Amino acid sequence: MSKETIKVILKRPGEKAFTTEIPNTLEALQNEVGGYIEVTQPFEDAAIICNEEGRLLGLPPNVRYGPEFYVGPILIVGVDGEEFTDCPGDHDNVITYLNRSAEAYGLL
Repeated sequence: MSKETIKVILKRPGEKAFTTEIPNTLEALQNEVGGYIEVTQPFEDAAIICNEEGRLLGLPPNVRYGPEFYVGPILIVGVDGEEFTDCPGDHDNVITYLNRSAEAYGLL
């Protein structure tokens, strides 16, 4: 059974990343990224959620994370099987990485 709310890392274009808590619903996830969600899972226990049509919609560039360059807002969430959960690990390290990546590309 999924949790009612989850702790996520939210990174919006032009803003620093931060930790927040959101309802664990499809509607809330879509609201945060501004449309249909796309999920990439670069780690076994975490996923990045972005707007599926972000590039087509011309959303502003946000951040490079690993090999991917994301546009529009992104969420980093935990994954347990097919359920989204609290973002795992050291949030401060992930937030620092996201902010430095955005700064390196002149996006902050």
